[in-house]
Amino acid sequence: HRPGELSGGEQQRTAVARALAMDPGILLADEPSGNLDRENGEMLHDLLTEVVNDLEIGMVVVTHNRSLAARANRVLLLENGKLAPTDLTEVVV
Repeated sequence: HRPGELSGGEQQRTAVARALAMDPGILLADEPSGNLDRENGEMLHDLLTEVVNDLEIGMVVVTHNRSLAARANRVLLLENGKLAPTDLTEVVV
């Protein structure tokens, strides 16, 4: 397939595979499910969680998605240009 022929979910999974190809110690993800519908977004969240746990690597995620943030061990909010720690109960509705 050519990139333009892939669905959004296929493109995201391909990006994850490409990011993991060199066996990194940490995975950086900027709005990984931002362009996906809810179902495909949840599938991608499941994939990321599984990969990070199985490979025992770290992951830093930038997201507005509360469901994805709820999966994190630690959540920081960017407020007025500064990172501020937060309790997950403040983030998840």
